[in-house]
Amino acid sequence: SRSSLISSEDLEQTRSVLNSLFSGALAGAVAKTAVAPLDRTKIIFQVSSARFSAKEAYRLIYRTYLKDGFFSLWRGNSATMVRVIPYAAIQFCAHEQYKRLLGGFYGFQGAALPPVPRLMAGSMAGITASMLTYPLDMVRARMAVTPKEMYSNILHVFVRISREEGVKTLYRGFNPTILGVVPYAGLSFFTYETLKKLHAERSGRPQPYSYERLAFGACAGLIGQSASYPLDVVRRRMQTAGVTGHTYGTILSTMKEIVAEEGVIRGLYKGLSMNWVKGPMAVGISFTTFDLTQILLKKLDNATRLNSSK
Repeated sequence: SRSSLISSEDLEQTRSVLNSLFSGALAGAVAKTAVAPLDRTKIIFQVSSARFSAKEAYRLIYRTYLKDGFFSLWRGNSATMVRVIPYAAIQFCAHEQYKRLLGGFYGFQGAALPPVPRLMAGSMAGITASMLTYPLDMVRARMAVTPKEMYSNILHVFVRISREEGVKTLYRGFNPTILGVVPYAGLSFFTYETLKKLHAERSGRPQPYSYERLAFGACAGLIGQSASYPLDVVRRRMQTAGVTGHTYGTILSTMKEIVAEEGVIRGLYKGLSMNWVKGPMAVGISFTTFDLTQILLKKLDNATRLNSSK
């Protein structure tokens, strides 16, 4: 009976991993598709030295719509999906696993983690997902800033970059990514989990309503985004250096060059106001989608088990 206990525990574990992988994938896909036009506009501003304003962003979106049609606002979204779906799946799944491991380590099995491991779980999940999916992000940045004729599809970008610039190029800008991911993922997950915990303590309801989840996710996105934004700008510049005619070496030298040319706020925080709209929307939608999908899958799982045991 001990072996059947172990195997049923393994089965539970496999189920929960598959559940969080699927929920994470869906969460990433829904959230990113919702904000794709804003995302594309933000990248175009980040890699150019044009001044950013809400009016200019609106103009750019409107001009793109008039020139290339409505769906062109989602150009590069398939490449985004190829990266976001595995990234979100790995990140959410890793977060659940790290929470479980750290919970076991700190003796908090099943309960909310203390603040430090709560922050660690999010950061480690972000690092895990980034390491596994980084080249896809590099490819997406290239596709967003190059004309259609230069790269025909995702595979073409991979092959061309590897052949012309070397495989190492696919990981160019990886250091600022990791440095940006640690505060972003760490603070996003930490804020969301903390708000849920406080809400449960204050309201006496174990599960918040959907609109409350969206609000908690939005706060999480706002805090995470603001902390890691300058590194996001540096990463984009380093990734698109080959196309935009710049040569950027290290994180520090890139930062210095951006500050020298465009100033701190206009350079390193360019487009942040747009991210304050886009970020909270995306994070709110993704955390809410993840939670609700997980709850739904667990309900379905329990229902099928009940039927099979009858």
